[in-house]
Amino acid sequence: MEEIRALIRDILKWVILLSVLASVVFILFFRSDALALILGLAFGASIGMLGFIDLSQTLQRAVKKSPEKAQSYTVRKYFIRFIINGVVIFIAVVAPYLNVIGTVLGMLLIKMSIMITNLFNDKQFYKNIIRGKEV
Repeated sequence: MEEIRALIRDILKWVILLSVLASVVFILFFRSDALALILGLAFGASIGMLGFIDLSQTLQRAVKKSPEKAQSYTVRKYFIRFIINGVVIFIAVVAPYLNVIGTVLGMLLIKMSIMITNLFNDKQFYKNIIRGKEV
């Protein structure tokens, strides 16, 4: 259980780091729209992180249920998260102070963080590739 919490913390740290890096890029390259992009990014990233935490809790609770109850529970929670994501994108479209692209990018940062976490997880794999050894 502690391993799962540590993994979740690592992924959330990557989301925050990528958010800061993206904010710096927005400031450097999109000076006029930087504030709306950064607000959208923060909004999307926060919703993405909350959705990821909810997904983690959903899966931890689902494994304790019978298969039928677990399936209906996970499907119900999936649709709730899906609707929340739709509402977030709708708010980003309607609100003049949020940038839609920044919001969607913020929502995708959780997926990028998971990929980065897993990409750098096995250093021996990359050492073998560089040395030309078979895996």
